[in-house]
Amino acid sequence: MIKKKTTLLSLFVLGFSALTLNAQKIIHDAEQAILEEQYGNAWAKQDKDIDKKLKKLEKRFGKKPNIVHIMWDDNSFGEVGIPVFNKIRGYDTPRLNKMGQDGIIFTRMYTEPSCTPTRAACLTGRLAVRSGMYTVAFPPEGAGLPAEEVTIAEILSEAGYSTGFFAKAHQGDIEESYMHNQGFDEAQFSLYNQFPPIFWHESGQAGMMTIGYTESMTEKKYLVDKTWRPYGYIMDVEGKKGEKAKETLPPSLENYRKLIDIHQEKALDFIKRKAKEDKPFYLAYWPNMYDLNRNGLDITASNGSPYSHNVERLDRHIGEILDELKKQGISENTLVIAMADNGPMTEAPAAMYQTVFSGGKGDYREGGIRVAAFAEWPGVIEKGTIVGDIITCHDLFTTFARLGGGTKYIPRDRIIDGIDQTAVFLYGDGQSRRDYHHVYTGPYHAATIKQQYKRVWLGGRPGLVKNDFYDLYQDPKEIRGMMAQFLWAWGPFDMMKKRHDLMNEKYPFTPTRHGVPFEGITNLRPESLQYQKTVKNTFNTGK
Repeated sequence: MIKKKTTLLSLFVLGFSALTLNAQKIIHDAEQAILEEQYGNAWAKQDKDIDKKLKKLEKRFGKKPNIVHIMWDDNSFGEVGIPVFNKIRGYDTPRLNKMGQDGIIFTRMYTEPSCTPTRAACLTGRLAVRSGMYTVAFPPEGAGLPAEEVTIAEILSEAGYSTGFFAKAHQGDIEESYMHNQGFDEAQFSLYNQFPPIFWHESGQAGMMTIGYTESMTEKKYLVDKTWRPYGYIMDVEGKKGEKAKETLPPSLENYRKLIDIHQEKALDFIKRKAKEDKPFYLAYWPNMYDLNRNGLDITASNGSPYSHNVERLDRHIGEILDELKKQGISENTLVIAMADNGPMTEAPAAMYQTVFSGGKGDYREGGIRVAAFAEWPGVIEKGTIVGDIITCHDLFTTFARLGGGTKYIPRDRIIDGIDQTAVFLYGDGQSRRDYHHVYTGPYHAATIKQQYKRVWLGGRPGLVKNDFYDLYQDPKEIRGMMAQFLWAWGPFDMMKKRHDLMNEKYPFTPTRHGVPFEGITNLRPESLQYQKTVKNTFNTGK
């Protein structure tokens, strides 16, 4: 059964009558209630047509559509999938280019500002701050996605789907956070960011990408505590629902590179096996893209960087996924989403450059949260569709649930930030059911977007206007924070934030979940086991 919180919270938000919601409806943030008041009848009428289309498709193929969600690290809009920008950046992405030509290019796909939060948002349909997953996990974390969060894998499992997860989860290192404990039937996944296996060794230290990790850089003359050294960590594990996890390969640069291909093969194998079954499938394939260590790489791209090598390999791998769907005869009954999880990492050589926007990973500016994103569904999505609507990664949760017949399993005791955007995939541009997005960096509400306007709640000029305003059409790079031109927007944005804050008071954020790392992994190595014991002794958190 799907995990539920124990307390059913009130559905009434103080001070705003438009937010009185039916207990049987999904609880969305305050702004959505305002849109529902204006467009609810039209959307209800459109939903009837959507239901007819989906039933017709199900009758044709004998089951509900398969869903493949591919997501990788650190590309803002324009970095991949658009031939002109390929020439500017010096690497080629022909398969993503074709995917955009054959389906949808999203120009306003918003994510969270970094990888762990975005992945939590996609899994739960909620702002990452709501589940305590608002920071990036590095080993050993001793934290992770709480068990009471309901994931899209759990929703679709209840709706009769087979579910698989492969590659980068980055949802923590405590047992409840493991993907096979979060609704996936089978999973092989990385617990953390890619940087440890890439740089936590002598060659990474030699390139000054890691400082002090090995003894060669350790204090010699005045060293006192000889035990103060790095702890062991787990790079990658696998498991099946209801079973314990096992480590696959111990961490090293060589093994990390092997895993990139292993995860690809696992994803392809999952498609081959599930294509033959009566049940539809949901595949979350979130590949470890980065390999910024030049040693041993055969770089052929004009760009000449390890980053460009990664991008071109990623593009080939996505092409293999699309080819396999076609080979199995299921591409016309499969929605494929391919997207980045956030903007570029500004610290990483050759990966730090923006094509269109300002800012990068961890930033509330457009460059941190407005990403490369594409969708393909032959025969359903019209070729060459370019969507200018706002759509967010949280929306995929609710949309996938709708497509899979799982909307009734979405919990009604918490805020779900994701909006059902099925209409965008079926009807194209101009069909989004949201025109807003609240941007958090860590636990802080950093900015709010409404239509083409953006107000920043952090920084700005506190001695004058407190916050900067931007028109994202006139100033997409957010170069000039404006004041006088937006005096009219002061009140509307203030009230929008107040409504959001009131909803947060009624439905408080879940605190970050802490625990003992690596529990439930049956083949722990001694150095990993030693860290686990250290945590238990230090914090007395052992069970």
